[in-house]
Amino acid sequence: MRYITLLGSTGSIGCNVLNIVKHDLSFFKIIALVARKNVNLMIKQCLFFKPKYVCMINKKSAKILKDYLDSINSKIIVLSGIDNACNVSILSNVNVVISAMSGISGLLPTFSALKAGKRILLASKEILVICGKIFMQELKNNKIQLLPLDSEHSSIFQNLPIKFQKNLGKYKLQDFNISKIIITGSGGPFRKINQGNLNHITPKQAYNHPNWKMGKKISIDSATMINKGFEYIEARYLFNANEKQIELLIHPQSIVHSIICYNNGHMSAQLSYPNMQIYICYAMYYPNFNNKEIKLLDLYELNKLSFENINFNKYPCLKLAIDAINASQSAVIILSSANEVAVYAFINKLIKFTDIAIINKLVLNKLYFLEPKNIQDIIYIYKLTKKFTKKMILTKFNK
Repeated sequence: MRYITLLGSTGSIGCNVLNIVKHDLSFFKIIALVARKNVNLMIKQCLFFKPKYVCMINKKSAKILKDYLDSINSKIIVLSGIDNACNVSILSNVNVVISAMSGISGLLPTFSALKAGKRILLASKEILVICGKIFMQELKNNKIQLLPLDSEHSSIFQNLPIKFQKNLGKYKLQDFNISKIIITGSGGPFRKINQGNLNHITPKQAYNHPNWKMGKKISIDSATMINKGFEYIEARYLFNANEKQIELLIHPQSIVHSIICYNNGHMSAQLSYPNMQIYICYAMYYPNFNNKEIKLLDLYELNKLSFENINFNKYPCLKLAIDAINASQSAVIILSSANEVAVYAFINKLIKFTDIAIINKLVLNKLYFLEPKNIQDIIYIYKLTKKFTKKMILTKFNK
């Protein structure tokens, strides 16, 4: 039986998780739900799954939720704030914590779960991106089972030897005669658009990913392909790989999610339709697998799988991400924080689509920090960068 605390229950990953739980209530039990401020959806989740605890990061949202649940005499305990999100992540009767909160909100609760010895299913890119070294060290120290939920990292994980799977961070690729890992990306919605026309892209156009249905922030990150850069960084940390052992390719169909290349010339690929439930199911049932509803791949129907090299001039944000991890952990934190601010500025139509890369580069060139030694250092760098980026946008890019 899996007793779950779900961080980010109202997001797209969280909703997918709950859809799987709904179809197997004999194996899964939701103990706690955590979200930022989407009260309406949280009410629906509370009414169906009846968790013991629910935590809203936003205090006003927590009060609205509590008032409603009290009005129907619900016994669900309503909490608020990051500290309580941490508390429900270390409950003694919870054995699985699913980390699916976007941004930095899920950082402290996930680390709390890590130190408490919980099995962690990780969807939040920011956690590994901004504190990969510290996170992986804690993982080794506490001997925790970590299962990635991202399609690319899950597909790599599925093809790794069992010994590697159960000891992420301990082994190197060469220990298993793996020469490199290839990660694919679709190229986003603007792969065929001339670079000179990207100035006129609207947020609505950027949300329209050709293969995946995602939230606004991650859709924009996929359009600039910085999302693929963050996945590159995650893979470096998760699989203990150096810069020459991870390769990126454009694959418009999003069918081949990763390829593991061995020294003897053998290549092992993971293929599936773009469907997050495949990867979420794999992690939730691991080491078993159970989902009869997922459509099997029909290679004849697909007819063609194509691959292209990446034009970094067209995707400058992707290049910034690769350069950042090769520079330092603090550079990666700066980039992640600046990008978050820039993306939301674009969503709110304060800047142009092409300004996102310009802002990211400017902030990277302006700020410098010593390498973080702990979580507090990471949060400090992240918040200071966020403040700096907001001020820069208001003064230099405000229309």
